[in-house]
Amino acid sequence: MRTLLGLLALLLVLGVVAGLVADPIAEGAAEQRVAVALRDGGGLAGTPEVDVTGWPFLTQAVSGTYDDVRISLTAEDLGRPAGTTADVVLRGVHVPLSDALSGTVREVPVDRIDGTATLSYALLSAELGADTVLQREGDGLRVTRTVELLGYTVPLTAVGRVSLDGQDVVVDVDRAEAAGVDVPGSVVDRTEGLLDLRYPVELPFGLRLTGVRPGDAGVVVTAEAADTVLRTP
Repeated sequence: MRTLLGLLALLLVLGVVAGLVADPIAEGAAEQRVAVALRDGGGLAGTPEVDVTGWPFLTQAVSGTYDDVRISLTAEDLGRPAGTTADVVLRGVHVPLSDALSGTVREVPVDRIDGTATLSYALLSAELGADTVLQREGDGLRVTRTVELLGYTVPLTAVGRVSLDGQDVVVDVDRAEAAGVDVPGSVVDRTEGLLDLRYPVELPFGLRLTGVRPGDAGVVVTAEAADTVLRTP
């Protein structure tokens, strides 16, 4: 949180210092500085994209309120498998100009935060085993995995429903079937639960999960937080 607070204050300071510079130049410089600081301070593998939208940048800097700050992270930024992405939008970010200039920022009220992330199928597959394959099938997910059970090597497949349980993404499958292999039904019956998946999602800024759905590249989750105050430790 301390890093984020410092970055938001930095936006204001850069806006004031660049007051004699064309607005797009000041905005671009601030966005790049914040992106680099997010990369270094957040331990990211790459530099995220930062975009300050809304009213003219310098107007927001002087007023002490940013209408819309957007942070976009790719799989490379996150150091995750291809298809994993995250986007965070902070709306109504409030930092008094005097606090920013004096370096006394201790808290930053934010009216609303919205987040969307795609958890790639490769990322989720790794939770069940190296040979697990997840793919979208209608409104659900088809899970395919090979297991060793009672002396049999059983390639299992089943379609599961994706849902939320608190801050966890859950995939509950219906009865699994042996894919193209003659295996006694009693053995397959013992595989119940081996294709189920529970993946905890760790979110910053007090965000809470609000929705989940299968996407083309992975499971898409949405999250939000309202009237959040970001504080230094």
